[in-house]
Amino acid sequence: MTVPSGPPAEDRAVDVDVDVDAADEAVVATEAEAEAETAAEAETAEGAKGEKAPVLSEAETELAAQRELQARIEQRKAEKAGPIDSGTKLSGTAADLLAAVRAVEGGEKPAAFFDSASPSGSSTTPGPRRPAPPATEPVRHRLAPPDQAPATPPGATVQAVQTVLAKGGAPEGLAAQVAAVLGQQAAELLREDPWQLLSVPGVRPEQADGFARALLGAECGPGDERRAAALVSWQLERAALQGHTALESSAVRAALTEHSVPDPDEALQQAIAEGAVLVFQDGVEEELAEDLAEEEEEGAGQQAAVPVLLGLDRYALAEESLADGLARLAKSGADPRWEAAAETTRPAELAHALAASGLVVHTGGEAARAEPVTLAEAAGALGLRVVVAVHSENGRRRLGHDAVTVSGLLSGAEGPGRDADGAFALDLLVVLDAPQLDVETAAMLVESMPDSSRLVLSGDPGVLSSAGAGRVFADVLAARVCPQLASRTPDPGPIGELVSGIGVGELNQVDAPGKEVVIIPVRDAGEAVHRTVQLVADSVPRAIGVQPEQTQVIAVGHGGSAGTRALNAALKQRLNPGPGRFGGFDPGDRAAYTPALGRTLPGTVVSADAEGLHLDCEGTPVVVPKERVESAVRHGWALTAHQAAGMRWPAAVVVLPGDAVRGLSRPWVYTAFSRGERHLSVVHGADQALPRAVAEVVSQDRTTRLRTLLEGLLAPTP
Repeated sequence: MTVPSGPPAEDRAVDVDVDVDAADEAVVATEAEAEAETAAEAETAEGAKGEKAPVLSEAETELAAQRELQARIEQRKAEKAGPIDSGTKLSGTAADLLAAVRAVEGGEKPAAFFDSASPSGSSTTPGPRRPAPPATEPVRHRLAPPDQAPATPPGATVQAVQTVLAKGGAPEGLAAQVAAVLGQQAAELLREDPWQLLSVPGVRPEQADGFARALLGAECGPGDERRAAALVSWQLERAALQGHTALESSAVRAALTEHSVPDPDEALQQAIAEGAVLVFQDGVEEELAEDLAEEEEEGAGQQAAVPVLLGLDRYALAEESLADGLARLAKSGADPRWEAAAETTRPAELAHALAASGLVVHTGGEAARAEPVTLAEAAGALGLRVVVAVHSENGRRRLGHDAVTVSGLLSGAEGPGRDADGAFALDLLVVLDAPQLDVETAAMLVESMPDSSRLVLSGDPGVLSSAGAGRVFADVLAARVCPQLASRTPDPGPIGELVSGIGVGELNQVDAPGKEVVIIPVRDAGEAVHRTVQLVADSVPRAIGVQPEQTQVIAVGHGGSAGTRALNAALKQRLNPGPGRFGGFDPGDRAAYTPALGRTLPGTVVSADAEGLHLDCEGTPVVVPKERVESAVRHGWALTAHQAAGMRWPAAVVVLPGDAVRGLSRPWVYTAFSRGERHLSVVHGADQALPRAVAEVVSQDRTTRLRTLLEGLLAPTP
């Protein structure tokens, strides 16, 4: 694929008209979208300045089934807690942080320091969990649908919060959201600690500071311990939206300094003592601790070889539970039942690996998804209980095989049900598009697997990681603690050839005799929007035969002159004009519904009434309560690559204006360019930034602990 440096005299578009409307506005900077910006864009300046803030409760980010299982995980972890011996010879900052934890171990607060070689002080060998359920009629849990709206706080609680918000000069419209996050004692908590307002998604430190000054007056200061603790938690929550499950202590200290905290080190120690944050120094052995101490004595300010990490308990709990569960499956031992499946499975190596280990990782592109499905069919023919899980209805459509969605499996709405202890009634679970698993969802799945069952994680390692926190698939691959099989089945056609090259850092020219791949150079964002509308509405239907409702536009971010907002506005005007009488939506509009962080459901607006906005999400009727429409529903003609990951359409139009180059990386380009099944159009204004991103911007690093935890529990496989 040749990347043009500017628009040629004759465009190579698919029958695109030559006349171009002038751009209406100057190009503005596109938002460099974080991994989880799709569902958390509530972080705007409106929060505490009188404008209505988007509503995104933390309760919305977890499935109903996860809440039930989470309680059991917490109980297991509490039972495994024990004294920690490693790290006793540290000095400097690491020793200060550890000392802060040790100081409260004997009091009311639990210990907060975890060693990766033995999570939570537990034995490195996972204990027995539960026997596999018998092949009898399973008990199906009657759980609430995973996409239901969070419970509405009591009216009295909301009114009390409104009073406190008004006194502090914050918009009273935040009251319901504050009450949902902080609970029935929300008003009292805000009076005692105004910076608790930072717990509400969308509220920023400067807004919480203003609220605190109005309530506390002279008592309010930048060094207030309450402020420091809230800022630490806020920083870690922001990091989670970008995929991190922990941050280095130096990054958190720098953030505190940026927000004018007088003594960041003291503030961190106080936050640890209060239990607002946990401390980790994974992989520190006694001899390494001695070397670390000697190094710190040799030179002041020398950074420790093993960084001190800080994290929130919800992600620490999820990663440790996931590591325990994966290790339990990996150590489940050989099972000859799976060898029989090798006779009808291609490649047979997949069945052989499953016979040897309860955990297998399979990598490959779209065409390779058929391999674990073939294994599942062979196992089912042998009488074994098999479930194939995908992440969306889109993934189920592409599969051409009976499958459940991950959310449906967890909630009990789909799949084989559970036994009396809550374990899945299955022998094999195949999870496709596994890179889309965030750490909390993965923990719930693995925790539900019976001991003698098998788990296959299958996916393309080149795509973007999950929108939620963690990089589960990449961490399991990097840890090398179980059999890994790389598919030799390439994705076919020019699009497959193009994407394969991107995967190894090469943006090659490919032959596309059927106009499978088309490049449309543009000069600016205005022209990019204009050409995109032409492609979707006219050119692709006429030349390729793919109708507008089957074409997906993909942009780098939501903002900017050619982000999803601008593109959706232009596409609506052309394809389904209307007044937007239902909260900005009209019947027939394409929509993108985000019921929980990291889950985007494409759909079409059907109607609206007192219940809310009615959507048809690929054949499934969904009602979005009217108070959630603004924060949970967008127009869906254009999505970000993060939203589109795990889904494919007959045609894809990728829009790359010049102001979007900051958001480009090899995984982003790989993901966006591989969303089209039959056709890919690239509206290209990024010039040489595109091949440079493919060649040089290899990945967007996330700080996680899962790999280290797994390596501590299981010896790496050579």
